Amino acid sequence: MSPTPDVFALENLDLLRALVSIPSISGQEHGAVAYLVSWMQSHGFDARVDRAGNAVGVLDGGPALDGSPPHELMLLGHIDTVPGDIPIRIEGGKLYGRGSVDAKGPLTAFVLAALAAGVKPGWRLIVIGAVEEEASSSKGAKYVADRYHPDYCVIGEPNHWRRIALGYKGRLLANARREKTLTHTASPESGVIDDLIVFWNDVKAYVDEINQARTRPWEILQAGVEAIESGGDGMNVWAEMKAGFRLPLDISPDEMRFTLAEMADAHDVHLTFGGGEPAYRAQKNTPLVRAFLRAIRAQNGKPGFVVKTGTSDMNVVGPVWNIPIIAYGPGDSALDHTPEEHIEIAEWARSVAVLTDALDNLMT
Repeated sequence: MSPTPDVFALENLDLLRALVSIPSISGQEHGAVAYLVSWMQSHGFDARVDRAGNAVGVLDGGPALDGSPPHELMLLGHIDTVPGDIPIRIEGGKLYGRGSVDAKGPLTAFVLAALAAGVKPGWRLIVIGAVEEEASSSKGAKYVADRYHPDYCVIGEPNHWRRIALGYKGRLLANARREKTLTHTASPESGVIDDLIVFWNDVKAYVDEINQARTRPWEILQAGVEAIESGGDGMNVWAEMKAGFRLPLDISPDEMRFTLAEMADAHDVHLTFGGGEPAYRAQKNTPLVRAFLRAIRAQNGKPGFVVKTGTSDMNVVGPVWNIPIIAYGPGDSALDHTPEEHIEIAEWARSVAVLTDALDNLMT
């Protein structure tokens, strides 16, 4: 008799531990990608590294019984992490390590659930460990968005095993630079840092005005300075400020760029932008959602829905594919990027059981 999915997960805990043990900071994922591809190849996947550097594993059930092409279900996780060396260890039923939660825990749960469910005729399961999700480039997801069009998609992000994420806020990154001729410190003329502060105060006043009638985190426009530096060459001085914006559904990256550019012009500040993902919210009443609701209840869980104030690869592929899509995965997202990042092994195994049941529900 085959083991239950949660037992099957525990039997393959080495996959999670090994993948977390391989550093894979954004842009340096090749070692972890090679390991995952090799593991999938040895366990029956048609697996390879694509031209973007993503790890891709496919289980193909072939055409449906009536000869129609197979439905495609994409399990899109990411394999890169933010920097930070957390010693790999298991203590108190928890696996510690960078990426254990965000998001190698969800990614390995995808791989094991696909194996445990087994692909049915008329279906194709595609598991992808995308690169550069943690970077503003979103290289892996953008490559995937242009080359696939699945019927359903699950994004691998930590939201606890009982919860389904339906949406993520958008993001825009801005770099503001002010330059001017050097003057004496006793001069009444303002300095470049002061000028940037005045510019930022105007930005914050705009943000505060937008947020006056908004109370829920999902609806609020968020703005924060991430870094500031200055310098000069004895003749000229400069100051730069890096800022990040989290965008609600009703404010697009283009709209935010236009507003910031107008403010910058008024202050003689030069702006450049990065990121630029729109907020995205998926539909709630779909076969994909219903399959996960049944699977969570089958594990004696009370399902919950959540929308997130961060971003994920859902922001990249969701608007392109316009299909039933959710984010699901084990782990506490409050531990993302922190020195204490760890995942509860029992919860990780439980999520494999939920995913296995959900895949079976959907394919059946």
